[in-house]
Amino acid sequence: MLHQVFTVLVVDDEPLNLELIAEHLDDSRFRLVRSVDGVQAWDSLDMLGSEVDAVVLDRMMPGMDGMELLGRIRRDPRFADLPVILQTAAAEKHQVIEGIRRGAFYYLAKPYDRDILVSVVNAAIESRQHRKALRRRIDDAQEIFLRMESAEFSFSTLTEARQLATFFARLCPSPDATVIGLAELMINAVEHGNLGIGYAEKGRLNNVGGWSAEVERRMGLPEYRDRVATIGFVRSPSTLSFTISDQGDGFSWPDYLHMSPDRAFATHGRGIAMARMLAFHELLYRDGGRQVIATIPLP
Repeated sequence: MLHQVFTVLVVDDEPLNLELIAEHLDDSRFRLVRSVDGVQAWDSLDMLGSEVDAVVLDRMMPGMDGMELLGRIRRDPRFADLPVILQTAAAEKHQVIEGIRRGAFYYLAKPYDRDILVSVVNAAIESRQHRKALRRRIDDAQEIFLRMESAEFSFSTLTEARQLATFFARLCPSPDATVIGLAELMINAVEHGNLGIGYAEKGRLNNVGGWSAEVERRMGLPEYRDRVATIGFVRSPSTLSFTISDQGDGFSWPDYLHMSPDRAFATHGRGIAMARMLAFHELLYRDGGRQVIATIPLP
């Protein structure tokens, strides 16, 4: 079976940097499109549209710099969730915060080695592929369920979490955004909550490609295999409310409500912030992080 090829737009005004990135990403899974400035990069994006799976963007360039191009990308609905990996030699905290606020969920500090670059690009593309798959499932829900006023389901696997996220998103005014937010919160309830895979450990597993295997292993352990998470749904005249609960030990949820400069260079740890930014009017955590209530206003 042929593997999927992902298109990565690489933007850098330094030819040597373009060659270095091309060498690091010399893999049959990647098709590279190179641009030497922001204007050329925008023209490529405008032409390729949804074919682009990720952008590796230099922050400082003459003419249209990386920040200006990033702003243009985020203002275009076609690229609302296109992962942009901002590469920069300027890693001061206020500069990282500026990039995050403009929509750069991934960061690379120059100089970087091949393993870090490949790991971050893989993480960005994989995250977007999951979101695309979730969106494709939305239309499978029946129209009759749009009249649902309340419901509660339990789930224990990542597959069940994604299926339920797809089902519930179909009940919402903006299903494409909601399916991403719900999936992030429900996956968090399984992997971090019930299975106890913490932030640092997930980072280590991502770096060695062992995350999926560890999830499956823990699913079979006596201390985890009977744990379930739940999602409750309530419709009121003015809001839709989702309550997601797990049976884990809780976590320091305030650290993850917003994108943090401390995690900008990591491959993970941005799911809750993305859910809050893309999908929900409010996220309210309770019981030490074991329960979250997500609300969406109705038009």
